[in-house]
Amino acid sequence: MRLMTTAFADGQRIPGEFAFCVIDPQTHVRLSENLNPDFAWSELPSATKSLALICHDPDVPSRGDDVNKDGRTVPASLSRVDFYHWALIDLAADALPITRGEFSRGVTSRGKPGPAAPRGARQGINDYTGWFAGDKDMAGNYFGYDGPCPPWNDELRHRYVFTLYALDVARLAVQGNFTDAEAAAATKGHVLGQASITGIYTLNPAVKV
Repeated sequence: MRLMTTAFADGQRIPGEFAFCVIDPQTHVRLSENLNPDFAWSELPSATKSLALICHDPDVPSRGDDVNKDGRTVPASLSRVDFYHWALIDLAADALPITRGEFSRGVTSRGKPGPAAPRGARQGINDYTGWFAGDKDMAGNYFGYDGPCPPWNDELRHRYVFTLYALDVARLAVQGNFTDAEAAAATKGHVLGQASITGIYTLNPAVKV
C-alpha cells in the first residue's frame, strides 16, 4: 500500500494552513485555516471493503503543569502520550482521493458536527473535545479533523502520523458518537494493509523544524 499527499513531504514540516494554530509574535498563537490535507492512495489489497484514515500525535505532554505557561517550558524529556486529531472511517474501497479542505475548513468553536460525514463515511470525536472541556467558549464535541496546535512552549517538535488502513469490513463496529481512539481500536483484527505519512510541527519559535 502507498499513501500520498501534496500537502507536505514525509518527515517534513506541515504548513500552517493545515494547522489549528500558527505562531503569533504578540499572543504566542492564533487560529489558522485548519484545512484537512489532501490524500491519495494506491496498491490496496484486493479484498479491501473499506478504508479508515486516522491521525494522531504521539508527542503530547503527559502532564500539563507547564503547558503554555509564560516563563516556563515543557521539557523534551517529559513522557508523552497520544492525542487523536482525526478518524475518518467507512470510506468506500473505491473512493476517490481526499481533497484539501474537503472535511475541514477553519476552526469551529464547540466543534464540527458528526459522526455523519461526506461520502457516506463517519468521523470520530477528536481529543480537542477533552482539551476544551472546561472552556465556556470552546467546549463541545469536536468531530472530524482539527489540525496541529502543540504547546507553544514545548521543547519537543511534534509528529503527526496519518495512517490509512485497508479493512476487511465495510463498516467498523463503533456506534453513536465514538471517539477517534475507539475507531482506532475497532480496526484491530480487520487490517489487510496500512500505509502512513508523518508530518512535524511546532509553535515554539526556539525549536528548529
